Amino acid sequence: MKKYNVAILGATGAVGREMLKVLEERRFPINTLKALASARSAGTKLPFCGGEVVVEEATEQSFEGMDIVLGAAQADLARKMAPAIVKSGAVFVDNSSAFRMCDDVPLIVPEINPEDVRKHHGIISNPNCSTIITLTAVAALNRLSPIRTMVASTYQAVSGAGAGGLAELEKQVRDYAAGQPLTASTFPYQIAFNVIPQIGSDSGNGYTSEEMKMQNEGRKIMHLPELKVTCTCVRVPVLRSHSISVTLVTDRKISVDEARAAIAAAPGCRLVDDLDAKAYPMPLDTSDQDIVFVGRIRDDLTNENGLSLWCCGDQIRKGAATNAIQIAELLAD
Repeated sequence: MKKYNVAILGATGAVGREMLKVLEERRFPINTLKALASARSAGTKLPFCGGEVVVEEATEQSFEGMDIVLGAAQADLARKMAPAIVKSGAVFVDNSSAFRMCDDVPLIVPEINPEDVRKHHGIISNPNCSTIITLTAVAALNRLSPIRTMVASTYQAVSGAGAGGLAELEKQVRDYAAGQPLTASTFPYQIAFNVIPQIGSDSGNGYTSEEMKMQNEGRKIMHLPELKVTCTCVRVPVLRSHSISVTLVTDRKISVDEARAAIAAAPGCRLVDDLDAKAYPMPLDTSDQDIVFVGRIRDDLTNENGLSLWCCGDQIRKGAATNAIQIAELLAD
């Protein structure tokens, strides 16, 4: 089996650390592994395969000899380093938003559009975490009949904002229990015992940048250029795993039983749908694993061709790290 020289750009962040964990779990064929981060993180030791990998400062010379670079850094650093990565001959699998909507950059969810990976010119983008989870849940329905519209509400865990989000919720809960004042810095308001209906910046049309990703990325991934999506993104006081409520309309009527059978058989999905038994997807059950749980499947009462469902998935794993490594596995095939 061929082995690959792999670098992780942004290795010390939450997604970068998870990439190391997933590479080890999935036994990706690695020859040489580089962990790259900022100068202040250089020298940090990260666990990998029973040993340690020492973090190096990321420079434009870091990518020579690499085959695959997994991006877990912010968009500005991804844009800065992309030319050097491509020039080195490596393929850049980037988790940031930097290149997602570029026409010549494939946007990949391996369970949905693996064939698009071969269209790359040195860069492949990982979609937004909520987009990955939602589309993995509904792709089987799109294969039965094209999806025309979706109304989605996301319930996004604090870890989606990085380590600072986790720390802030945990501290606020401790301070609340101790009768201390609650302060906020990562989020604009207290997140403990609250929900915040804004993630991302104003797009100028009343929607946030995060909300527009569901439509714009969904069109590209599912090859549905006319897809229309209304999305509301909400930060909730959950540590890990995003949840999404979706109502979709398809060209033809898909029955509830047909939908359940298709989702149960779909790659990357698990059907958890028994209201009487109180069985449905929840963040606690979907954290630290790679399957998207789907349930609460029912007819939409406002449109005869509509269905409503609820899905949950780990946004750090399937919504980021694991999806990127699945893309790398497609490149290695």
